Amino acid sequence: FIIFKYLPMVGLVLAFKEYKFNMGILRSPWVGLRYFKNFFLSYDAPRMIRNTVIIGVIKTILEFPFPIILALMLNEVRNEKYKKITQTISYLPNFISWVIIVTMLQRILAPDNGLLNQFKALFGGDSSTYYLMEEKYFLPIVFLSDLWKNIGWNSIIYLAAIVGIDPTLYEAARIDGANKWREIWNVTLPGIRSTVGVLFIMGVGGIISSGYDQIYLLRTPGNMSLADTLDVYVVRVGLSGGQYGYGTAIGMIQGIVGLILVLICNKLS
Repeated sequence: FIIFKYLPMVGLVLAFKEYKFNMGILRSPWVGLRYFKNFFLSYDAPRMIRNTVIIGVIKTILEFPFPIILALMLNEVRNEKYKKITQTISYLPNFISWVIIVTMLQRILAPDNGLLNQFKALFGGDSSTYYLMEEKYFLPIVFLSDLWKNIGWNSIIYLAAIVGIDPTLYEAARIDGANKWREIWNVTLPGIRSTVGVLFIMGVGGIISSGYDQIYLLRTPGNMSLADTLDVYVVRVGLSGGQYGYGTAIGMIQGIVGLILVLICNKLS
C-alpha cells in the first residue's frame, strides 16, 4: 500500500501546476485552483458527475447483496465436489479482461447475426436491434456484465466468514426448532455482519468512480450521453489530451469525495 497507494500521491501536486515536460513536476509553475474552477464551470461537469454517480451506485449498492446471496447458497451445498466446481466456475470470470468480455458482448448483442438477435428471430421477433447503440440498454448491460464478472470473486470473503461461525450455534438453533431459513437469518447473517459492514464501507468510496475499462470499451455514439463518466474523461483529457494537471485535479476530486463518503459511513456504522 505504501508503494502503490501512498507514494504516487506525491503526483497530486500536478493538480496545482501547469506541467511542462522540460521542467518536470517539481519545477513546473504553480497555477493554484485553476483546474478545479475550470472543471466545475465546464458545461459537461454536471452530466459526467451524474453518470459517474449512477454507475457507481449500480456497482456499489445494487450489486452488493448478490455475492452475499451466492455465498449463502454455496454454504448450503452439501456435495463438496459440486460445491468446489460451482465456486470455481463462478469466480473464473474475474480473471477475464474487460477487452475479452466486451468483445463477447459485441458478438452476443450484435444486430442480425448476434446470438441474442438470432434467438429472437427464431420466435419471429425483430433481429435488427443494436443493443450497444441504444441508450436504454446501456445501464442494464453494465450491471449484468459487471455482476457476472465479479460476483464469484466477491463471494469468497463471505464464504470464509461463514466458515468461521461457531457450528454449535447452528446446533442450538436446530434444537430450538429453527428451520433452514431461520438458521440463515438468526445465525449466519449475524455471524458475518461485521464482514458485510467493513466491505460495504470500503465499497462506498467507489460510488464516485465508475471504473475505466468496462465503460470505455462499452462506449458507442448511441450511448455516449450515459457512458461519458469522470474516469473516462480523466483518461481522454489527461492522458490522450496531454492535460496532466487537469486530469489529476479531477482524479483528486474523486479521491477526496470517496474518502469523505468512507469516513461518513464508518462513523454511521
